[in-house]
Amino acid sequence: MFTDSHCHLNFPDFKDQMPAVLDAMREARVTRALCICTTLEEFGDVHALALKHGHLWATVGVHPDNEDVLEPTLDDLLERAALPRVVGIGETGLDYYRLNGRSVAEMEWQRERYRRHIRAARQTGLPLVIHTRSASDDTLAILREEGGIGGANAARGVFHCFTETADVARAALDMGFHISFSGILTFKSAADLREVAAFVPLDRTLIETDSPYLAPVPHRGKTNSPAYVPRVAEQLAQIKGLGVEAVAEATTANFLSLFDRVNSI
Repeated sequence: MFTDSHCHLNFPDFKDQMPAVLDAMREARVTRALCICTTLEEFGDVHALALKHGHLWATVGVHPDNEDVLEPTLDDLLERAALPRVVGIGETGLDYYRLNGRSVAEMEWQRERYRRHIRAARQTGLPLVIHTRSASDDTLAILREEGGIGGANAARGVFHCFTETADVARAALDMGFHISFSGILTFKSAADLREVAAFVPLDRTLIETDSPYLAPVPHRGKTNSPAYVPRVAEQLAQIKGLGVEAVAEATTANFLSLFDRVNSI
């Protein structure tokens, strides 16, 4: 029924907790979840979850914030993307929030990493899972440069855990991308984000937990899990003036359309 389009079930928060996590998902009618890779070192664990559980899938990618990890080559991404139950490229993108005394110009390594992910997505035909924080101009500009936007093999994908402005959302939508909302949508401080959610068409919207982070109200402060994604759907339904079932059905259909390899494996 509900689909969590972005979670990190391999993280230490869930160590030895998977039976309980899966039980809670079932009770909450969360029938699918996409396990997101953030380093090559962890890919084996992420992939193993997808291989073991028929309602979980995996991506391959290296998060822009991760330093002192294996730097992915294009071949690294392509080889892992060809494995069973891998349905997306990422989490990738740009993050200038923690520059740690560096200038934006000094983040070229991050921009080049992002470019390799876009190239891998175009070569494989798999969707990108894009993270952007304090870097939306460059995130969009590089996507336009590398993504072949408007072409036959253009990049496609989703801007996950969206917290940017309506203008950024509009630009992403114009390039054919989806927008995913997390538990942040339920936060009292997120009035501006709720306005963005009202603007984004339902047929281009996904929902996620980004667990173990960002648990939605009324679970804020707890370890997040896919079982809480219905709370995001409830908030989105309120914003859209729809029933929760309609939001669950639409966002699941959007997930299956975007991550279309799910339908064949």
